[in-house]
Amino acid sequence: MAPQYAPSLRSRLPLVAFLLETIFLLLFVIFVKIEQHEQFGRESASKLFISSYAEFQDVHVMIFMGFGFLATFLVRYGFSGSGFNVLLAAMAIQWAVLINGFLQQHHIREIHINMKSVIEAELCAASALVAMGAVHGKANPVQLLLMALVEVTGFVVTQWILRALFNADPVYSIMLLHVFGALFGVMVSWVLHREGIKPEHEKEKTDRKTGLFAMFGTLFLWMFWPSFNSALVRDYRWDGGLKLTVIYGTYLSLAVSVVMAMSVSMLTSSKGKMNMVHVQSSALSGGVAIGVAMTAVHAPWIAMTIGFCAALLSALGYRYMKNHMLFAFECHDTCGVLSVHAIPGILGWFAHLFLRLASNESTIAVQFAVYHICVLLITACMSLVMGTATGLFLKWSIWRPQQDRKCFDDQAFWEVNGFVHLHQFK
Repeated sequence: MAPQYAPSLRSRLPLVAFLLETIFLLLFVIFVKIEQHEQFGRESASKLFISSYAEFQDVHVMIFMGFGFLATFLVRYGFSGSGFNVLLAAMAIQWAVLINGFLQQHHIREIHINMKSVIEAELCAASALVAMGAVHGKANPVQLLLMALVEVTGFVVTQWILRALFNADPVYSIMLLHVFGALFGVMVSWVLHREGIKPEHEKEKTDRKTGLFAMFGTLFLWMFWPSFNSALVRDYRWDGGLKLTVIYGTYLSLAVSVVMAMSVSMLTSSKGKMNMVHVQSSALSGGVAIGVAMTAVHAPWIAMTIGFCAALLSALGYRYMKNHMLFAFECHDTCGVLSVHAIPGILGWFAHLFLRLASNESTIAVQFAVYHICVLLITACMSLVMGTATGLFLKWSIWRPQQDRKCFDDQAFWEVNGFVHLHQFK
């Protein structure tokens, strides 16, 4: 007879967490220093800090509140969805600060931490949270923690390769986080596939209360996504007008995607009604797509068109692709990250390519097309290979994965007395 309870992680999670935090602490003691701004005037430094800190807070809210609330859509996985989001984000940010510093500041043998480096670290953590969505409810916190660290490592190394070999724009390369995270997570989910959740797990459901909390997460993400896309723009070589263009374009793209998400959800429903889960996800697809294409978008109608197409593809993909992927490839994508992040991200890549080709001469256009295609291929290949390898690593029984019937269930990891009482009354 199978055991009634999920395997205890007492000998796994505390040990792994303590070990990683000890290593991080030692590395911060040895290498990390706070950057000083003595070379700037007091007034200019104060203005820079206020602007940077406001954007940092916006991104911070998105990472911890936006993604955290959005992950609570399952009926019996609210504690785990929000709690594991905080755990992964907190750990991934620390590791991203270190590995970004090691690769970008290796010539000075010190890591100077500033507001820009922290924002970059949070964007890297966002990529890990996107990947987590594909295995949402099917992996224990130890597996998720290790997966997040490997994903952040792979994403940062990919950025370093793109910048070193192709001199890729830093803002453009980091906004490929949606494509990298989604493909990485889907490959991990494919390797960790469970027959017990096919065709649909009995606990993979949502209700009014969890749907409302998840909608709060969507609203936090939707409101602050312009800051997410524009936070790093001013730090590079573009003129100051691009930052406002990115903010306006992101907002308009998001606005169009909301309307399209609700329309397509109702249009494709057999009952002619909207699906809250579809709307929560597809309403954000415009922000994903415009984030990849933003450096080439200079007209409001272009941003709105990108949002229109992104929401259309995302909503259709979420409605039909998830079940077909499970049937054809035995790949279960819990949060539909392939439809919500990968497809809009690739759409933004195509939009960026076409807009640049239209504005360049033929010779330069060919060179840019080759460069642009190589950037996407390297990103996709790195995410697919590292996702597969990570899935094989996490499949080891040493990490004590829960049984199939304990998937999507808080009771496997949390003290949830309410569930016990409910069972007693049945």
